[in-house]
Amino acid sequence: MLLAIDAGNTNVVFALLDAGTIRARWRIATDPRRTADEYAVWLNQLLMLEGFGIADVDAVIIATVVPRALHNLQVLAEKYFKTTALIAGQGPVEWGIELDVAEPASVGADRVVNAIAAHHLHAGDLIVIDFGTATTFDVVDYKGAYKGGIIAPGINLSLDALVAAAAKLPKIAIAPPENRSVIGRTTEAQMHIGVFWGYVAMMEGLVARIRAEIGRPAKVISTGGLAVLFNDNSDIFDAIAPDLTIQGLALLHERSLNRE
Repeated sequence: MLLAIDAGNTNVVFALLDAGTIRARWRIATDPRRTADEYAVWLNQLLMLEGFGIADVDAVIIATVVPRALHNLQVLAEKYFKTTALIAGQGPVEWGIELDVAEPASVGADRVVNAIAAHHLHAGDLIVIDFGTATTFDVVDYKGAYKGGIIAPGINLSLDALVAAAAKLPKIAIAPPENRSVIGRTTEAQMHIGVFWGYVAMMEGLVARIRAEIGRPAKVISTGGLAVLFNDNSDIFDAIAPDLTIQGLALLHERSLNRE
C-alpha cells in the first residue's frame, strides 16, 4: 500500500492508498521539529484503528512546501516503513508537465501536484482553487501545462490578522452570514459579511478576470477544507475535489512504477 504525505504550512496530511483508492486519511499540525519517532507512534496507533499496520505500507511519496519538515518524514519512511520515500518533483517522480512560468523552481509542490491531478480528471483549460493557509488560483491549459496563478491570503489568515489588529473586534467562526444581506446591523454581522461575502466576491472577480485572460472556457476545480462551504454560496465551481493533492501524489507514484 502507498502512504501519500502532503506537508503543508498548516497541516500534514497522511493518506493510505490501495491501488489508487484512499482507504484512510489523517492530519496533524505541521511542526518541522516533530521527529520521525513521534510520527511513527502517532501513525501506528491510527493505522491499527483502521485495521492496518506499519507492515502494510510498502511505498511512501511526499510533497512538501515546508523544507524543514522533509528530513524527518524521509527518516520516517526509511526507519519504520523500510522504504526510500519518493519526493514529488525529484528523480523518478519528476513532474512530467511543463511549468510555463518565469521561476519554475519556486512553484509549490502542492500546486503542481494539484495541476497534474486536475488535468488527469478534467479535460480543457482549468482553474484550480485550493483553500489552505493561502488561497491559490492555478491555471492549467488544455495540454496540461501549468501556466501560473494567484496567491491570496487564506480566509482564516485574513480573519486572524483582522482580529489581532483591532482590539475591539471579536473572534468569529468562518460561516455564512445568517441571511444574504450585505448590510450588517451588529459588529459580528458586519465581520461575517466582510469576511465571507468579501471572499466570495474576491473569488468570483478573480475567476472572471482569469477566464477573460485565457480567452477560452475554463472549468473551476476547488479543493481544500472550505471548498464545500463556498460551493453552497457561489456557482463558480464546476467540481469539488477534496483529495486532489493526494490523487496527484498517487498518479506520480503510478507513473514512477511505469518508468521502472
